[in-house]
Amino acid sequence: MRVYLDQAATSWPKPPEVLQAVERFFTQVGCNVNRGGYAAAYTAAEVVLETRERLCRLFGFDKPAQVIFTAGVTASLNQLLKGLLRPGDHLLVSALEHNAVMRPLAQLVEQGVSFDRLPAGPDGRLPEDLEGALELLLRPNTRMLVVTHASNVCGVLLPLARLGAFCRAHGLWFVVDAAQTGGVESIHMGAMGIDALAFAGHKGLLGPQGLGGFLVRRELAERMEPLVAGGTGSFSHLERMPNQLPDRFEAGTLNLPGIFGLHAALGWLERTGIDAVRQREQQLLERLLSQLDGLPDLRLLGPRDPAQRTAVAALDFPGRDNGEVAFQLDQAGIMVRCGLHCAPNAHRVLGSYPQGAVRLSAGWYNTPQEMDYTAQVIKRLIAG
Repeated sequence: MRVYLDQAATSWPKPPEVLQAVERFFTQVGCNVNRGGYAAAYTAAEVVLETRERLCRLFGFDKPAQVIFTAGVTASLNQLLKGLLRPGDHLLVSALEHNAVMRPLAQLVEQGVSFDRLPAGPDGRLPEDLEGALELLLRPNTRMLVVTHASNVCGVLLPLARLGAFCRAHGLWFVVDAAQTGGVESIHMGAMGIDALAFAGHKGLLGPQGLGGFLVRRELAERMEPLVAGGTGSFSHLERMPNQLPDRFEAGTLNLPGIFGLHAALGWLERTGIDAVRQREQQLLERLLSQLDGLPDLRLLGPRDPAQRTAVAALDFPGRDNGEVAFQLDQAGIMVRCGLHCAPNAHRVLGSYPQGAVRLSAGWYNTPQEMDYTAQVIKRLIAG
């Protein structure tokens, strides 16, 4: 049996219509947007606009022109952090952040930006007195709070609505990394007070790799400097980037094959419903974990309650080499990810640093039979 349980890295397989949409682009369209005055270019432009509109519906936003496409969530976070923060600024992050946030911050620290981490408990959850913990970290020069919606290590969900309310009350920009939750968890930027949200097209959104983006309030967009400058196909008489959105942050040629695929994937999500996706993924993970509960020499990172996590199980095998466990799973046809998952501080919080963990993540196309098989293999490895 071949079992793909690395959905948190990239979802696979994709809905059939995603592949069909990418093929349609290459066989029937094939051109750029904003670069040609002919029917195929107009068709491409319609798909791009519809994709922005579908992302707005998904994330509770109402400004399609303020949906910016990038090469991925990492590029989006770099643009948001480096484009907004200035020397002397201070920001807050969670203790669970991915290196897509922490490495740009490391560069910004060298330029005079500072940050503090909001602590988390050994199960990854934020303090019960969340607002009090945040207030202790505030400084006069604090500008921003950046958090992942869900840890890519243990899946624990952060309370976006409470965090957004705190940011509104204290005049902070609220930036959310939704790489792990887009297409799976309900997100409403307006209701949650989110100023900018970065998404990955290839994970829960079920699109192709190499595409992501961010949705941003105009107030932030007007303050933000583009990291990349170049041709946009618009305002070509200017030798500076235009102020118009989304053009200001979309220099160069858009990834149109990826956008066509994402357009189809978002259509599939609208028809299927993210509630159904979340329920199926959670049921699959629960089926697996219920068979592993109580096993000796096995530790689940993060909260056990499925309501507090995404469909991710990070497993530590005390007394064993986790890398060797991952290799043995691969020998049995089970594909997982082992290591520190580009989030070393999250592993420090969870008590799995430096050994890392074996991460299993379920998706829509996994099956109950695959969960049963995976549980059986893990039991044999522990017993043997």
